[in-house]
Amino acid sequence: MSETESLVKIHVELPNHWATGGESMWALPLGENRYQIRNTPFYAYNLNFLDIVIAASGNEDLKPEILSVVERSGHQTIRVFFSAEIPQSNRIRLLESLNTLHTFFEQLSDSFFTLDIQPECDYLGVRSILDKWNSQDILDYETCEAKFAGSFDSLPEAEESSR
Repeated sequence: MSETESLVKIHVELPNHWATGGESMWALPLGENRYQIRNTPFYAYNLNFLDIVIAASGNEDLKPEILSVVERSGHQTIRVFFSAEIPQSNRIRLLESLNTLHTFFEQLSDSFFTLDIQPECDYLGVRSILDKWNSQDILDYETCEAKFAGSFDSLPEAEESSR
């Protein structure tokens, strides 16, 4: 059996998220309810490519639900939203230019991408490039650190609006 055949879907609930109520992602089962995330999350905060998580399900018909992170991979995640005025071919070209900085992307829609920033990458250097593109109205972006301790979700709306 190949590694891709052994991947399973795991899930994280995101009841306060601005775009979705939850997210499924591919993971490699490691045993004892441990899984290694094998794609870059599009919505969850504080989860990254190759992080090892604990996930469990009380029902074999449901995907295991992520409960905690037990080992950080060192990867970081950024979400990118392109301006509608930027042609698709330019979007791809810009993101591919980050590959030399150990930053790779996955695409969800024509304008929504997620970046996997590898541990050896100059994270602040990538942020500087994204800040430049943001100032040129090419894109907007969001970093994906935890919004609050122990959660993979956005802040509840009431807390977000009071900030």
